[in-house]
Amino acid sequence: MQISTPELLDDLRARFALTDTCLEQGKRIFFENAGGALTLKSVVEVSAEYAAIPDNQGRENAASKAGSAVISAAKDDIQRFLNAPNGQVFMGESGTELLFRLIRAACLGVEGGGTVLGSSIEHPASRSAAIRWAKIAGLNYVSVPHDDATGLVTPEAYQAHIRPDTRVAIILHSSPVTGMAMDVEAIAATIRKTAPDCLIIVDGIQYAAHGGLDIEAYGIDGYVISPYKVFSRHGYGLAWISDRLAALPHDSLIGAPDAPWEMGTRDVGAYAAFSEVVRYFEWLGGRVSNAKTSRALIEAAGRAMATQEWALTELMLTGNASQRGLANMPGAIIIGGIKNPARRGLVSVAFSGMDSGELVGALSARGIRSHVRKADHYSGNVLVPLGLESCVRVSLCHYNTADEVLTMLAALEDIL
Repeated sequence: MQISTPELLDDLRARFALTDTCLEQGKRIFFENAGGALTLKSVVEVSAEYAAIPDNQGRENAASKAGSAVISAAKDDIQRFLNAPNGQVFMGESGTELLFRLIRAACLGVEGGGTVLGSSIEHPASRSAAIRWAKIAGLNYVSVPHDDATGLVTPEAYQAHIRPDTRVAIILHSSPVTGMAMDVEAIAATIRKTAPDCLIIVDGIQYAAHGGLDIEAYGIDGYVISPYKVFSRHGYGLAWISDRLAALPHDSLIGAPDAPWEMGTRDVGAYAAFSEVVRYFEWLGGRVSNAKTSRALIEAAGRAMATQEWALTELMLTGNASQRGLANMPGAIIIGGIKNPARRGLVSVAFSGMDSGELVGALSARGIRSHVRKADHYSGNVLVPLGLESCVRVSLCHYNTADEVLTMLAALEDIL
């Protein structure tokens, strides 16, 4: 299953806003998807529609009841998108805020001391939360080292640090610096062999747009997404939690029925917007497969996205007969290695003797959007062990094209 025809690629690109144009810069190629993917036009439309409605949930009027129905339907959509038949989904301020909330509740909710297990590959959102709340809860924080060469942390690496008293564990699904995806299912299974009651929380913010999610298979307790990285918009985060994590003490209004995790009046437009994301997956799944059910269509779309992105990153790395790829350019250092099956829609590269920020600026001047990652609190955990001060991150999604990749390669070669 793949996005196999130019006509289909044109059709799906037409569903996104500003696919090849910046309102400030004009024509551009967008390779900054890890910083925030393109937004579906339908998301823009429903967001504007619901922004105009003054009625809140829980009132005795038609608009209030309609808004509540939209939220209920969207939660069903989201759980189907995640393949999470149990537990609950809710929204918050951002993915980072939700990671802090879930990790805080887990650390404060366990009893008997023990450890919180994280890894050195994590984004500071989850790492900061785990270190902070482990200390407050009187738990020991342990960091599993990642492999510098591959940009991965493996189940075997986790195994060396798991103990029977490991109470909370954090897994990064995909790194926004290396672009590599961890094997969440295998890591979670490894944790449970030694610490079966461990609360496992996954940062899925970078991964969610790149090939399908399956909460049921992972065997975890929490999963967090930033919808603006999954074709929706800024302004909200999305979390799924298991029933046992949901039952732990957490911030909620005294006397509120069922001790909800949602705080305050809901943004109906945010829920409606994510339903549009699910509709897009179903539409694409119908174009690349003969699937009939919603979940099967979502899965088919995820496979097609992953196949398309793999082909594009391979072209970016190795080039073709007329244009050499990043890996063959003088002085290129490919983070995570050239042949890495864990790569998901992202290549980070540095060039010996070249300033990455200047390269990003030069690409931007040619209408090609990329991003510089520096050895700071966001990316130093990956770059410092490699002896790098910075790198150029080129991140894509399934709607990018081979022509865009080749244009970027030619521009970079000219700059170099």
